[in-house]
Amino acid sequence: MPTSSGNGAVTRSTLRQQIADALRDEVLAGRLQPGQEFTVKEIAEQYGVSATPVREALVDLSAQGLLEADQHRGFRVHEYSAEDFRGMIEARALITEGMFLALDGGRQGFENLEEAKTAATVAGVRRRGEEAQRAAAAGDLTVLIGYDLRFWRELSAQFGNPYLTDFLHRLRLQSWVCLVQQLRRLTDLRGQLWSGHTELIDALASRDTDAARAVLAAYYAHSIALIERLAAE
Repeated sequence: MPTSSGNGAVTRSTLRQQIADALRDEVLAGRLQPGQEFTVKEIAEQYGVSATPVREALVDLSAQGLLEADQHRGFRVHEYSAEDFRGMIEARALITEGMFLALDGGRQGFENLEEAKTAATVAGVRRRGEEAQRAAAAGDLTVLIGYDLRFWRELSAQFGNPYLTDFLHRLRLQSWVCLVQQLRRLTDLRGQLWSGHTELIDALASRDTDAARAVLAAYYAHSIALIERLAAE
């Protein structure tokens, strides 16, 4: 697709990202169900675009673990199990503990953490946490997911390693896709969703890693218990 400097013009790569974002939102909203199949042609017709950026967007989402590619039948929404979710939580916990150990020991890669945690930065992350908490209390899953993903990504970025930030973001996104497949069946989510965001950021801002570990341990336990209960039901 040719590029242009006019208003509203998009490059193919931008269109590819827009389609990927839109389909990701469809999965998180539960409008694309686990196991649901579709083709590049169907998505291209739905969005009124050519097949090339659609195919690229679907390949991107497959690489992120949200879709599965079938050479003959197109793509399908990946269906996660409670066991998959436990594996995601275990991976997140192991990586986060390594970050805590590095922070405790002041090893290379974490020496600029304090400098990066300016008042404005902490306040910004905390605002995301406050919005996530309000959405969790209200049972508004769509709003919660948006703020929760931003909260964790911005918080992870404070450790100064973009590779860890991107990897953890992917794990969190997959975790939400897995949870959504169960949570969207419930009519009232008030009191069901974790909301310890500000407690965590406050602990980290004061460099109290023991308190932060305790918050995360409670979060992991809550999440695993929730999905196992929902899967059993």
